[in-house]
Amino acid sequence: MADILVLDGVSKAYGAVVVADDQRWSLAEGEALGVIGPNGAGKTSMFNLVTGTVRPDRGRIRFAGEDITGWPAARRCRAGIARSFQVPQPFGGMTVFENALVAAVHGAGLAGRAAEALCLEVLARTGLLARANQRAGGLPLLDRKRLELARALCARPKVLLLDEIAGGLTESECTLLVGTIRDVRATGVSIVWIEHVVHALMAVVDRLIVIDFGRLIAAGEPHETMARREVREIYLGIEADA
Repeated sequence: MADILVLDGVSKAYGAVVVADDQRWSLAEGEALGVIGPNGAGKTSMFNLVTGTVRPDRGRIRFAGEDITGWPAARRCRAGIARSFQVPQPFGGMTVFENALVAAVHGAGLAGRAAEALCLEVLARTGLLARANQRAGGLPLLDRKRLELARALCARPKVLLLDEIAGGLTESECTLLVGTIRDVRATGVSIVWIEHVVHALMAVVDRLIVIDFGRLIAAGEPHETMARREVREIYLGIEADA
């Protein structure tokens, strides 16, 4: 299967603080890739580099066969890269439907009935249709997370970047969210998912990469990767000999 997203030697530093250190990894079409690492490892910074809100110091980023390293964020979104944010960032004074509509218009480039139809379909898929006319700023956490996902989907992504979307949810809420993400994946969308709720991640992803201090330290089948010595020591904080 062809790669839809490739990071080739991508590096970024802010003075002495390195947030991406020669990252080299790829995402295949239709694949779900999990990303784990300790706090401050550079996971969200990696998403910022992929989406174009931050430019790399070195390296190239390719999407669907094109070098997008110099593309601005809006062009990348229109091309098919969409993301959620770790802390939900809805337009609080707008309704749930209006939040989705912003993404459909400015992300997917739709207008009129086509944009409205997409929004209604996505809100139904993410369990938000009954809240379509509710002000987004008043949503409980689960629905704010769902709205993050819905807005990303309304941009009609080929690659969906999820940043700790399960964080802060109860076990039952997490189960609902995992079911929704599985449904999204079944439509053919490729997914990169950063998550600290590891059991949720493992229920969805095909492959796992581990990042520490901006560097890729492990990659492979999820359960085998989690069992590796360096992952247990760096990510889990467990001495390998314990």
